[in-house]
Amino acid sequence: MIATAPSRTAKKLGAHLRGLVGKAIEDFAMIAAGDRVMVCLSGGKDSYTLLDMLLSLQRSAPIDFELIAVNLDQKQPGFPADILPNYLRGVGVPFEIIEQDTYSVVKRVIPERKTRCRLCSRLRRRALYQYAADHGINKIALGHHHDDIVETLFLNLFFGGRMKAMPPKLVSDDQRNVVIRPLAYVSEREIERYARARQFPIIPCKLCGSNDNAQRKIIKQMLADWEREFPGRTESIFSALRNVEASHLADPRLYDFVTVAGHA
Repeated sequence: MIATAPSRTAKKLGAHLRGLVGKAIEDFAMIAAGDRVMVCLSGGKDSYTLLDMLLSLQRSAPIDFELIAVNLDQKQPGFPADILPNYLRGVGVPFEIIEQDTYSVVKRVIPERKTRCRLCSRLRRRALYQYAADHGINKIALGHHHDDIVETLFLNLFFGGRMKAMPPKLVSDDQRNVVIRPLAYVSEREIERYARARQFPIIPCKLCGSNDNAQRKIIKQMLADWEREFPGRTESIFSALRNVEASHLADPRLYDFVTVAGHA
């Protein structure tokens, strides 16, 4: 499939999204001159939008950086293997399709009707991180957005007992990769509108037959209900993540409560 020219609506939405993505990149120093950035492409709306934004910014940025789009073909039955290569050739970006049968591994380990997303994600991440290390990639761009970050905060609060979200930029656990999330300021609704306007050839994430993550569904529904009743609440929560006062929490690793003393 050849990429189509953006419509007037897509251009208007794209300009808005580029502003948000550019601000996130600047705020968190995500991309520097000479970086080799691997854009992880799944075929979903988020990763298509991410690639589109980075390609646009690459053309206008005052610095030079490389982009390579990488997809992991996990050998799911019915996966349309031609869609991504055709699209990527159409937009003219260097790309690589990694073939690794993680589907069979997940199916063997996780019983039917159980959530396979976590193991699938772990195996996918391992393969992509290894590719980056082997090919001199120093930045890995993922398509997580504003809503993903807020949802992850509540997942960890409610089900993990941790005040932890999804950072816009981090060093991976193996210390070999820097992961960036340029869509950190972009809402899922904005991405959905842009993906429709751009007519991206979306590949559904239902080929594996796995049930959705039940906990994430609960959180997503809760936030949607809140947003309907109290518009702007999700944005307020996200803003709170950028305005943390460690002295008003209860973690001695973040604040030295021992030496705090009042005056008699």
